[in-house]
Amino acid sequence: METTTSSTPPILDIHDVTVAYQRKPVLWDIDLTITQPTLLGIIGPNGAGKSTLIKAILGLVPLASGVVNVLGRPVAQQLRVIGYVPQRESVDWDFPVSVLDVVLMGTYGQLGWFRRPGHAEREWARQCLEHVGLADFANRQIGQLSGGQQQRTFLARALAQRAEVYIMDEPMAGVDAATEHVVFQLLQELREQGKTVLVVHHDLRTVPKYFEQVVMLNMRLVAAGPTATTFTTDNLQKTYGGRLTVLDEAGDALRAQQRSE
Repeated sequence: METTTSSTPPILDIHDVTVAYQRKPVLWDIDLTITQPTLLGIIGPNGAGKSTLIKAILGLVPLASGVVNVLGRPVAQQLRVIGYVPQRESVDWDFPVSVLDVVLMGTYGQLGWFRRPGHAEREWARQCLEHVGLADFANRQIGQLSGGQQQRTFLARALAQRAEVYIMDEPMAGVDAATEHVVFQLLQELREQGKTVLVVHHDLRTVPKYFEQVVMLNMRLVAAGPTATTFTTDNLQKTYGGRLTVLDEAGDALRAQQRSE
């Protein structure tokens, strides 16, 4: 995506990454480099490998080939600087844990294995909950929350981690308008703080509004770069093929963007 001549290592460097499930490749030869903080959307059709890509970045799936480095080191050595917000469907919401306890989990990386969260960590976790509008729900069991509130809880956990790179898997999917506004506002705040934020996103109409960079994926990397020059009808056609309904929606977004420029 980008090149750099400085000695500073890239924030994220993915080289020749292939991932296969039961010998069937789901990602092929992915090369992607991010050298500057950015707010980046990852888009593509169902089955394109979007979630697999972020799991590969996080080291959650084995690589058939390739390497992933974060800030110049293998991802396994950099998990403390990465905040992760999973899909809601992947979480066991019946687990007997409170909202505050979930957010406190974000402080464990800074504490290490042998220290338990103390007063300072609890106060920080409460501040993170307040930031996403859930201060009054700290003692609620997570299964008692609405879908939007559950998503905000995991956003607060990511904030509590004080990470440098945030990776979010469809944080706006299936949430109410108020939560989507909170998520978008938080993404922008993180970017303004110099963080790098990668977001798997499904709503093509909001891509030009939300993201300054975009990765377009369909098992292979179709295109990557600034949204203004990469999120084009031609690249959408290459990414989504003949799915004309999707392309029509994206075209509306593109035309709206062009009228505003």
